[in-house]
Amino acid sequence: MRAVGAFIVSLLLLGPVGPARALEIQTALGPVSIAVPPRTIAVFDLAAVDTLAALGVKQQGLPSNLYLAELAPLQKGAAKVGTLFEPDLEALSALGPDLIILGGRSSPHLASVRRVAPAIDMSFSGSDLLAEAKLRLTTYGALFGKEAAATALARELDQAIAATRAAAQGKGRALILMANGPKISAYGPGSRFGWLHSELGVPAAAETSATAVHGEIVSFEFVRKADPDWLIVLDRSAAIGEAGGGAQATLANDLVAQTKAGQRGQILYLPPADFYIAAGGISATLRVLASLKAGFAAAP
Repeated sequence: MRAVGAFIVSLLLLGPVGPARALEIQTALGPVSIAVPPRTIAVFDLAAVDTLAALGVKQQGLPSNLYLAELAPLQKGAAKVGTLFEPDLEALSALGPDLIILGGRSSPHLASVRRVAPAIDMSFSGSDLLAEAKLRLTTYGALFGKEAAATALARELDQAIAATRAAAQGKGRALILMANGPKISAYGPGSRFGWLHSELGVPAAAETSATAVHGEIVSFEFVRKADPDWLIVLDRSAAIGEAGGGAQATLANDLVAQTKAGQRGQILYLPPADFYIAAGGISATLRVLASLKAGFAAAP
């Protein structure tokens, strides 16, 4: 993985030793000074929820749906302060948080929630997910006084990346697909899922649009022509809890069966919510890497 870069968390003393202290952190919109430590927080970004949970940080305000079964226990005792897409300003006001953390789907509401409390946008740019995940981990560790835990998790992430890269080495080309009901989209290098190619060293089976957020809509003829050694699949319907035909049913056709991936049974269905909704969360990313490592390691 490319180096995260020279990231320095700066402590700025605003007065005598005590509560009057601020920490300058890097957000999606640039550096912001936050009073530390925040005692009551509301979090609307699932990657942040996931990483903060891994660090052992209590989150007093959460969205009504966390999508991941692993995160469900966090809602016990937490106030419901809206959804991933729409913060509830009344619920936030009642909670009275010291800090509100937004990201991704909730980020358009930054200005409105700042009327309630200090808020930061911790969205991922998508250009280098693993490096950004590690940067966010370091930031949250400093912000909540969990530096030791953050260091340990960063080490675990580095080891998982290295092990997955080693398992994938020399195993062939891959095509990343998102199945959304009967429709499929492809993602390649430079896309939101392009880190599988750039960081894990998995060659791409085809070039696709790097700018399309929901991937480049493709046909099964496209998949057959690309003839990947591996299909790495995201089931979007499963990720967001929608009923309907699953990705395995969508890909059960003759054109997919004719590819090397289909013939060899090398179709990897990644943990959908981890890969899609909580992308960049430390625990979610570790589970995705474990799934990839197991799949590649099983191939001769």
